[in-house]
Amino acid sequence: MWGHNNQSFQGEFILLGVADRPRLEMLLFALLLVCYLMNLLGNTTIIVVSRLDPGLHTPMYFFLSNLSLVDLCFSTSLGPHILVNFWRKSKTISYGACVAELYISLSVGSTECILLMVMAYDRYAAICHPLHYTTTMSHSRCMTMAAVSWVSGFSNSLIQTVMILRLPLCGRNQLDHFFCELPAILKLACVDTSANELSVLVCSILFLLVPVSLITVSYAYIATVVLKMHSAEARKRAFNTCSSHLMVVWLFYGTSIFSYLLPRSSSFRDEVKLTSLFYAFVTTMLNPLIYTLRNKEVHKALQRLLHKK
Repeated sequence: MWGHNNQSFQGEFILLGVADRPRLEMLLFALLLVCYLMNLLGNTTIIVVSRLDPGLHTPMYFFLSNLSLVDLCFSTSLGPHILVNFWRKSKTISYGACVAELYISLSVGSTECILLMVMAYDRYAAICHPLHYTTTMSHSRCMTMAAVSWVSGFSNSLIQTVMILRLPLCGRNQLDHFFCELPAILKLACVDTSANELSVLVCSILFLLVPVSLITVSYAYIATVVLKMHSAEARKRAFNTCSSHLMVVWLFYGTSIFSYLLPRSSSFRDEVKLTSLFYAFVTTMLNPLIYTLRNKEVHKALQRLLHKK
């Protein structure tokens, strides 16, 4: 049971979303459906190609396939239910489904925060210390870094989910959101939530502000090295790879920081809800596009696999 004073609950939450604007609902449905389908196609392709083509068995593509798996889990944990709810008059979700949705989406979202930082370190090691790259990014170290990303993400989610499950909601079950997101559920509590808000703030700093700061510093070092390269082709290749990663970073962290660190009393309620859809669907769709459209190695790997077929 969620909290201690939920006797008036009927076993479900009512998701308000933008139910008062049906035209916007239909527009969002069309956009999110396209994003979700492209997400499935793009990220699945990256995982399969990275796995099957020996030329892509490198640390960069190992982490990229992990990122694709994270994005698949992230959007799938939310997408089907949100899309179905756009067509339902009664936009509800059961307690159990809400807890599962919260835990899974927060887990993979937190994992992505750490994984993007790990990918930035990989690019730093490859460009700034190329002679030691194979030693620095050995297979065992890559496996360890990926495991730390996943374990830290799921551990953070477990802590946050357990803490919020202990809050009494006193019969309040109208969730002003499209899905079960942590800040939205906190607003339903009928007791002081200072401890929860402090926990969210600390974890937001650890999983959002710290990684994006370290990524920025690492790319500052990368930029200084790239600018000193004598070969114009090498500079272009390095900038292409790094600019792709930076686009993903700023899209994901920017929208996440806006959603989680904006004060609860903010008047940007609808903007926050729409922003959450952006990092859950749009950035997960853009990841495979950004990493592959300008990547000749992936293009060649796809051609080799299609030629074999």
